[in-house]
Amino acid sequence: MIREANQTDLKELLQLYMFLHETNIPEDSEQLIKTWDSIISDENHHLIVYETDGKIAASCVCVIIPNLTRGVRPYALIENVVTHENYRQRGYATACLNYARQIAEENNCYKMMLLTGSREEQTLNFYRNAGYNSSDKTAFIQWLNKTI
Repeated sequence: MIREANQTDLKELLQLYMFLHETNIPEDSEQLIKTWDSIISDENHHLIVYETDGKIAASCVCVIIPNLTRGVRPYALIENVVTHENYRQRGYATACLNYARQIAEENNCYKMMLLTGSREEQTLNFYRNAGYNSSDKTAFIQWLNKTI
């Protein structure tokens, strides 16, 4: 089942993110709860999950960003695409990305963007097969106060 995350999904999502790039699960803190509440209540922040066997197996984030160009149409940013290692190669992450596309289309977005730090051809092909390309734009990243 694909759906948007709800208030009770935090701990399970944090565990899933260990298959992304995290090295530990954040401790319960006021900052964590405040951030989670902000994400869940933001109408432009869509945390999409694929649930199977009563567990969250895959997820991605789709953020709709208001914009003053392109006919004042927003764009969507996709982040944190992840699948639990026990559930890979089943189409769950693709379903999450398709759900994100539907959200972007419903919000009249003119484009969707995602970045990946992966250099693995299998991962890059996954994004290509999902409809993304790496030839239209060049991405630059500036890390700020990198402490992780």
